[in-house]
Amino acid sequence: MSPPRILLVDDDPLVRSGIRRFLEAQGYLTAEAQNCKGAEEAFRAHRPDAVISDYRLPDGNAIELLPLLEALDASVPVIILTAYGSIALAVEAIKQGAEQFLTKPVELAALKVILVRVLDVQRARRNQLAGSSKHQRESIDPFVGTSSAIRELARQAEKMLVSESTVLICGETGSGKGVLARWLHDRGSRKDETFVDLNCAGLSREFLQTELFGHEKGAFTGAVSAKMGLYELAHRGTLFLDEIGDVDLQVQPQLLKALEEGRFRRLGEVRDRVIDARLIAATHQDLWQLVKAGKFRSDLYFRVSTLPLFVPPLRERREDIPLLAEQLLARIAAELGRAELHLEASAIESLQRYSWPGNIRELRNVIERAALLSQDSGIGSEGLRFDWMAPRAMELDRMVTLAELERQYIERVLAQENGRIEIAAQRLGIPRSTLYYKVKQFKRIARN
Repeated sequence: MSPPRILLVDDDPLVRSGIRRFLEAQGYLTAEAQNCKGAEEAFRAHRPDAVISDYRLPDGNAIELLPLLEALDASVPVIILTAYGSIALAVEAIKQGAEQFLTKPVELAALKVILVRVLDVQRARRNQLAGSSKHQRESIDPFVGTSSAIRELARQAEKMLVSESTVLICGETGSGKGVLARWLHDRGSRKDETFVDLNCAGLSREFLQTELFGHEKGAFTGAVSAKMGLYELAHRGTLFLDEIGDVDLQVQPQLLKALEEGRFRRLGEVRDRVIDARLIAATHQDLWQLVKAGKFRSDLYFRVSTLPLFVPPLRERREDIPLLAEQLLARIAAELGRAELHLEASAIESLQRYSWPGNIRELRNVIERAALLSQDSGIGSEGLRFDWMAPRAMELDRMVTLAELERQYIERVLAQENGRIEIAAQRLGIPRSTLYYKVKQFKRIARN
């Protein structure tokens, strides 16, 4: 990741030169402009992280410049310098969106302190917009276990921390691809910047396009205001695209351009915007097969598959299941306030025998369900209820009737929804009255 870029706007070349030399000595990159028009053009071309502008400019002033820059990217802080300071002017500048208002001559050391602070505030705002929080940013180890498969994944992932190239994480659904993506971000050079994630599965072309790249006001019916896309929100940070194989073919060229050129356009916009974001992609599909089927562009495939990582399915690392299960139970028990919960030997044995088509996500569901329903401190094999609906999980000891399968499935959904009839009925796709009737029928059969 490149150092922060600062746009200097002042019609005095000596002032610009002095501030530029100081900032570059501190490790910043700089771009320059001498008037409002030049500032707008330089802002588009260089995508600065902050702007330092003189108040009086040949073709206007900094307060008039603020809305022009805000329309390009409202998250970029603007610091205004002036030799004609007044309280009224400072209040107006802050009201119009300036981050700071300083009088000349400004002490360069003080300017640096303010610059560091406003960049920190900008980073926090982007994290907030991305939905990040301290709880979400808590590191989760994606390499729990001692199996050779998970140790090899850890070795490969460590090598990729020094690179800024796109990473493609491949693996089955629920195997922990999102956790690994977050781990790569949190330990890479962009760890202090925003992490933005988007699951592309099932998204329409129109929705995906506006979510990724945003849109301008009036770009389509209902676009009553401009919207920043997630790619733009991830500027200087990381964009994680889960299930990239589902990206619509008409959106793929825009994604490729953003990756290769660092440029994109919002929907309804005629000029490019500059972006600096690292992409981490994930898929459970074979992208090369999608390429051969004409469903994924070959040029995009070669661009995103520069650094591949393969997350092993849980059934190929059964020796890791006891440790994974115990860690998951400890976390769930803490949330429930039941520190005494533990897995008995029979439960561990059952967990290791199961095929886990849903991988770690399914393991967590099984552990959480057992913890919620357990009346005792110890959870044995009888307390485990597996997701039998999954294709490879049909490990029934006896033949069952269709009525029995229906009852088991309804009871499973009710347990997951904590007995909430209305929500369970919505999931099952049946009227609430029908579900009430079936529950009463099950109870009557049980009594007989």
